[in-house]
Amino acid sequence: MPPLPKGFSLGYEGPFSGISAPKTRRRRTIRPIMSYFDLESFAATPLVTEPFPYLIVPGFLKADVRAAVAKDYPEIAKPGSFPTSEVNCAGHFKSMLEELEGPAVRAAFAEKFDIDLTELPTMVTVRGQARAKDGRIHTDSKSKVITVLLYMNGQWEAPGGRLRLLRSADSLDDVIAEVPPDEGTLLAFLVTPNSWHGHQPFVGPRRVIQLNWVTGEDVVRHEQARHRFSARMKKILPWAS
Repeated sequence: MPPLPKGFSLGYEGPFSGISAPKTRRRRTIRPIMSYFDLESFAATPLVTEPFPYLIVPGFLKADVRAAVAKDYPEIAKPGSFPTSEVNCAGHFKSMLEELEGPAVRAAFAEKFDIDLTELPTMVTVRGQARAKDGRIHTDSKSKVITVLLYMNGQWEAPGGRLRLLRSADSLDDVIAEVPPDEGTLLAFLVTPNSWHGHQPFVGPRRVIQLNWVTGEDVVRHEQARHRFSARMKKILPWAS
């Protein structure tokens, strides 16, 4: 090995040359463990089976996390459903969605509805605004297996905008149950040919997260592409609704 240039050395030479430098500790980011959902209340709520399977769970989103999730709920100025890829999902809202699509919630729904959901993909959309034509009586498409609606509004005072489960497609007054879209309330139902639902007209802010287990990944791709196109058209055309 050639001699080093004058003034250079392979190591520190001085009064502390025999002392090893302390090892640098890696900083750990500690995330608080938080469960957003009251799965015990969900498990304790009986499944109504007629005329189609459904259940309503007020307070499914726990009271102590609602303010944090509401604060991080994405700003949505247009009506319609938006895939999560088209809105700003961050903070507690994002973490809540991850738990909603996680294994514990999947297992709870599989047991409640007595359906094997292991291989079924999920699809999530969010809404922030309602328009006058929303709420028309309909059933969900056959490609959806279970529909889950999680409401994120304050105490709902308006007569419109309250989802009604219906016995038929003939009238909004043929009511099985009415669900005020209060913050934290969950409605879930099995998609069947007679799972009719709708609500009286309401125009204004109405926050709701929709989760579906669907029949295959092709459904997810098709529905997300459709919602993405609609969302982008609304951005390009401010008057679109």
